Amino acid sequence: MRPARAALGAYLALLAASCVARHVPAPRAPAAPTGGEPTVRLAAVDGDRILSRTVRVAYTDSDPEGKTGRPAVILVHGSPGKAFDFLNVAPGLAARYRVIAPDLPGFGASEHDVPDYSFRAHARYVLELMDALGVAHAHVVGFSMGGGVVLSMADLAPRRVDSIVLQSAIGVQEMELLGDHDLNHVLHGLQLAGLWMLRELTPHFGWLDDAELGVPYARNFFDSDQRPLRGILARWQKPMLIVHGEHDPLVPIAAAREHARLVPQSALIETRESHFMVFQEGAWVAATIGSFLDKVEAGTAPTRTDATPERIAAAARPFDPRHLPLLTGFPWLVVLLLLAAATLLSEDLSCIVAGLLVAAHRIGYGPASVACFVGIFAGDLLLFLSGRVLGRAALRRAPLKWMITESQIRASSAWFRESGGIAILASRFLPGTRLPTYVAAGVLRTPFLRFLIWFAVAAAAWTPLLVGIASLVGAPFLGLFARFRMWALPAAIGTVVVVLFVVRVVPNLFSWSGRRQLVGAYRRTVRWEFWPPWVFYPPVVIWVLWQGIRHRHLTVFTAANPGIEGGGFIAESKASILRGLAGAGDSIPAWMLLPAAGTPPERVDAIRSFAAEHHLDFPMVLKPDAGQRGSGVLIARTWEEIAAHIEQAPEPLLVQEYVPGVEFGVFYARRPSEPSGRVFSVTAKAFPEVTGDGASTLERLILADRRAVALAPIYVAVNRARQHEIVPAGERVRLVEIGTHCRGAIFGDGRPLITPALEEAIDRVSRAFDGFYFGRYDVRSPSVDAFRRGEFRVIELNGVTSEATAIYDAQNGLLAAYRMLFRQWTLAFEIGDENRGRGVKPFGIAALGRLIARYRAVASVRPD
Repeated sequence: MRPARAALGAYLALLAASCVARHVPAPRAPAAPTGGEPTVRLAAVDGDRILSRTVRVAYTDSDPEGKTGRPAVILVHGSPGKAFDFLNVAPGLAARYRVIAPDLPGFGASEHDVPDYSFRAHARYVLELMDALGVAHAHVVGFSMGGGVVLSMADLAPRRVDSIVLQSAIGVQEMELLGDHDLNHVLHGLQLAGLWMLRELTPHFGWLDDAELGVPYARNFFDSDQRPLRGILARWQKPMLIVHGEHDPLVPIAAAREHARLVPQSALIETRESHFMVFQEGAWVAATIGSFLDKVEAGTAPTRTDATPERIAAAARPFDPRHLPLLTGFPWLVVLLLLAAATLLSEDLSCIVAGLLVAAHRIGYGPASVACFVGIFAGDLLLFLSGRVLGRAALRRAPLKWMITESQIRASSAWFRESGGIAILASRFLPGTRLPTYVAAGVLRTPFLRFLIWFAVAAAAWTPLLVGIASLVGAPFLGLFARFRMWALPAAIGTVVVVLFVVRVVPNLFSWSGRRQLVGAYRRTVRWEFWPPWVFYPPVVIWVLWQGIRHRHLTVFTAANPGIEGGGFIAESKASILRGLAGAGDSIPAWMLLPAAGTPPERVDAIRSFAAEHHLDFPMVLKPDAGQRGSGVLIARTWEEIAAHIEQAPEPLLVQEYVPGVEFGVFYARRPSEPSGRVFSVTAKAFPEVTGDGASTLERLILADRRAVALAPIYVAVNRARQHEIVPAGERVRLVEIGTHCRGAIFGDGRPLITPALEEAIDRVSRAFDGFYFGRYDVRSPSVDAFRRGEFRVIELNGVTSEATAIYDAQNGLLAAYRMLFRQWTLAFEIGDENRGRGVKPFGIAALGRLIARYRAVASVRPD
């Protein structure tokens, strides 16, 4: 850890020194001209606004004084680039024309720090330069990204542009990268972010500030919008020459052909060269451009009025995206690399996107499948190696700890031991099994070559299938999109939904267990008690915020229980709460706090001593001292289970006497000004069971049960050891033993069980805890009647964020649940506000943040 901190400190020191060298005491001066180029200061441009500040622009001019009276030709470079790019072209034109070649702002010897790097802003700078040099009008030549500049000049000042030459130039948006402005904008944004971080987070002392492939280059693409260029081309009336290489890896030849279609008077010259013919064949390029300009000057170059009817009709036809050519060259490579990289985030969605690109005829089916296969291969190999190198410790580290649990690894390990490579192949088609299976293969130290072969077979079977299905399903959706562009988003969403349905749902329809799993998934969706917290709790959060506004303190509820840290918001110590209940006598079972310090054998010996002192036998309960919702709880029945649990739980643990009987949740509240409290709610807890028939496995019994099927993943995981065991006829199998709803216990509304004797007993225990006013007891009693008489033992007490869990009774509706929770939180704020008036200081936002961080740090290494 110390070497890592030292390295971080050295890096931060170098970065700070680099920033000082670059910006203090004054910002870095703009780069000076390197070849004696003249410069001019032009008004800065931001979008279509002319600013008061100026920008220094360098340029070359073959006739600085304009004495010869020759027609002007302006050569506009690409990105990245500079006037020097036309070194081999300019001399061939200078004999007959005044050749002007600027370094566009952000490039070459011009100023690099400008507000707007778009080609439209550059068009305004070139027009300003023409004004500064006394050039009323000119022929313009745009190379690569410069094509966008000269077309924008024609749009802004058509009378000042005599003709246009597009030399290996960009134009219509549809031929650029992915063909969509929004998608391309994301790619350009990622490129910009990467180059900006390289410049700002690397100690370079100014060396990267003028890098050719730097931030200005990325800003040029990010700030520009190619969508208007199609309309500009369609409106251009004067002569145009298009020169393009068939083997251009950056701008496809199809772009040049589309430009020629849109401009019916244009001349298109296709060569066997690449994008860079201005460097490699400068003399030929100059001769070709010169010949065209001579015709323009002579008045023999065609304008739109000279175009043939056939070409004018072709230009009027709307663009059909179904006729887009396959991507080639650099864009093709970028798309394949993106598909491969995207599989690390979502394999299914990446394959679906690949299929859509195949359906849109942008990439071939083979390359798309191979790209996805490579990405999937790399990602799953990383999963295997993380399990092999790091073992189970990998589960405690990001990002695996966010995606899979210890119980999933245990289940997958058992599956893998039984089925071997077949498990790897099957996991490709069974939702939720791939991650834990591949990590489990690594944890079990499967021979690398054996794993590689099985994995290659599985991925090779899965990837082309999914890409193929997506391409077939996507074709009609894309056809709809081609007709009505307003359907773009529904088309994309529809394709994803249909493909995921085909690959994730349809296979389940062919087996009984698959159909029952679909029933369970449906019931978890339509029954609110099974909804995930991020779906269920937003109205409650809004209500809590409203109460905070009403009471002029967002966290005043933390003062509801001064005797519990943070009022029991999170990370409160269970041992500390049990100490507070010490005055309740025999109502509290025997317990001990097992510190995190000590070796696992020493900690087991401490539990042995505790059990001997209190004459305890199995089962015993082990739970985290700071736990939530049943996380990390073990009901141990052997010393081997205890030893294994402690080996994986390096945190303080609460060891408790096991209390048999019927379990209830009792929510209690007392205002500080009241002499006694009341029972707000009672939850009757039931532990689900299934009964064997002598023919069905435990898993089949769970799936067949009307309610258990909704929580089948939880019940199967808890009972993994008996999952495939045939349960004898008449044997009742309890599926869970922990009384929390998220772990599968059944909750019922127990308000009819509230009696004066029960309320008096709960109030007596509560008043024994100095500083407790609001929370939920989890208690066990020998029977329901004993509970009504107030006979119980407390197994846990939770503070202000505990719930009146009777809301989870299946007979309660969603609105009734919200009403109960709203009443509960209203009462928490009122009790906290009253305690604040008595001098109790609520926890602040920052303090609560520290509690959350502390809990997460501990929970991240906790066994599931």
